[in-house]
Amino acid sequence: MKPAVLQLIDSFNQGGSERQALQLTRLLVESGRFKVQLACLSPEGILRDSINDLRLGEIPSFPLTSFTDRNAVRQLRRFVRWLKASRIDILHTHDFYTNIFGMAGGGLARLPVRVASMRETAGMRSAAQKQVQRIAYSLAHHVVANSNAVREKLISDGVAPEKVSVIYNGLDVRRLATTLSRMESLSLLGLPPEGRFIAIVANMRHDVKDYPMFLRSARRVKDAVPDAAFLLAGEGELSESLRGLAGDLGIKESTFFLGRCEKVAELLAVSEICVLSSKAEGFSNSILEYMAAGRPVVVTDVGGAREVVTEGETGYLVPSGDDAMMAERLIALLQDSERARAMGAKGKRVVESKFSCEAQLARTESLYDRLLER
Repeated sequence: MKPAVLQLIDSFNQGGSERQALQLTRLLVESGRFKVQLACLSPEGILRDSINDLRLGEIPSFPLTSFTDRNAVRQLRRFVRWLKASRIDILHTHDFYTNIFGMAGGGLARLPVRVASMRETAGMRSAAQKQVQRIAYSLAHHVVANSNAVREKLISDGVAPEKVSVIYNGLDVRRLATTLSRMESLSLLGLPPEGRFIAIVANMRHDVKDYPMFLRSARRVKDAVPDAAFLLAGEGELSESLRGLAGDLGIKESTFFLGRCEKVAELLAVSEICVLSSKAEGFSNSILEYMAAGRPVVVTDVGGAREVVTEGETGYLVPSGDDAMMAERLIALLQDSERARAMGAKGKRVVESKFSCEAQLARTESLYDRLLER
């Protein structure tokens, strides 16, 4: 009988953790080595339709309003009963909320294999949240980090080194392909027919993404390259303040706030360079997408960025907060299009060889096998 593995996700919203968890679910189903099931804390989100063809059956949800109210206790009891009735062998959680809820439930249900995940290094959690997550990791048999930088952070926080494995995010490069012409893509995105576009894809919910750094850099780029324009793809409560900052910097007319962008392939196809300005990261899905689309990158040297970006070959790494250096690198690439294209082509080859879905699946299945044998 195939071992039963449960992937527990927070929701079906379009976030990096959710996309990676659903991609792993698909890979495991297609592999056929495990009986795959999926559960969530919230059933909402646009990604739900993307897994309809997997025919996973009922996807139970365990909605939470807090970790400390009666509903949390009720949902935890429901979860434990469901785990036992479903005879789950392996539980794999993917973010802060599912780590806490899932490891507690998996421990109470005495599941033989419990795998938690860590996808960030700093800037996202309060001291109290960090403490609760440490407890969750103590209930896990293993923790998956999505970069060496994240692994080192876990170890420094007290998780035993032998309990942490690195499995890099996998990327399906087919998702970044488009059949549209440049003009068709610009029209689809509501963009003008002219301009040399620099794109950033990141949420606008957390200061850690440091959009202000990017906008300050954009101001410098605009002075040197007048036809430069800037595409900001993301949504969140910081969007209005960022629009205000673009106005204050005098680049409002050249800055396009695209909101949540579901046409990532088309967005990257019309962009010459792609950027990430984060103060902290685990391992950025956006960087992988940029490179898979054949675009040179200029990103802050945080988290696992240098594990995928080779300085001067596939892009540039700049210190967090240094908008002057970021602008300098962007200007240099805009002024040397041949070098920019060569960097982008090399970056695409790196993603295809090192960060494939096949590699992600093989490492995950190997981990599951090892933990089951134990």
